Formats: sequence, structure tokens, C-alpha cells
Amino acid sequence: MTTFDRVKKLCEEQKISIVELEEKVGFGRNSMYSWKKNKPSAEKLERVADYFDVSVDYLLGRTDKKRYYDLTEKDEQDIQKELEKIINNFSDSGFAAADGSSIDELDEEDRELLLTSLEQSLRIAKRIAKKKFTPKKYRD
Repeated sequence: MTTFDRVKKLCEEQKISIVELEEKVGFGRNSMYSWKKNKPSAEKLERVADYFDVSVDYLLGRTDKKRYYDLTEKDEQDIQKELEKIINNFSDSGFAAADGSSIDELDEEDRELLLTSLEQSLRIAKRIAKKKFTPKKYRD
């Protein structure tokens, strides 16, 4: 996939055209179409990467990870392990809901909602931590 193809895909995700992108980042009309055959300058790559909040490496095809703080497969595994620990702690500690029922006694829908909420909370916390604590030399 070329740089142009990646930019085009990002435009489709944002529901904007290449021409609209060119206007928003201050490029000449149809200048990005030259990216199909020629390599863009570093400055232009940075402007497009900043607009879409992705890394230049992603635009160049060096990685499929759009942002340095995106979760990796290992992060997802860590989240699942942490979720299991939380559930086990709820069960072991005798955690009870406001109505007195334990997590094991919740109906299937309520249990699913609780687990989904906890999982999303762990994902958000992991992304925030990566943004906050990743050293600058490892960011894009």
C-alpha cells in the first residue's frame, strides 16, 4: 500500500475527499495525487500525519500502528488478565451490588454490561498511561 493509498483510506474514514484534505493542510489542488508515484517531502508528510493524528511511519507503511499510544496485542492480553483478576477479586471479596447480589448472581445482561464497562475502562486507562508515560524518544 502506497503513502497515497494510506492517506486516501484515512480520508475515507474521516469522510472527506483528497481535495478537502489538501485545502485543510494548505497544499495546492491535486498535489497529493503526485504521491502515487513520487515520495512526498518530510514537511508534507508531517502536516498530513498531524492532521490525522497518526505517525509518519504509518503513512510511509513502516508500521500498521497509527499512533504510539494505540494498544498492542500484548496490551490487550494484559487487559484480559487484569479483567480476570478484578472478577476473581469481586467473587473472593464477597462484593455485592446495591441490591445485595454478587457478581456471580447477576443476570447475563447485567454481567455482560459490567464486564464490558470494566474492559473499556481498562483500555482507556492503558491508552492514557501510554500517552503520559511513553518517553519522547519513543513517540513517533
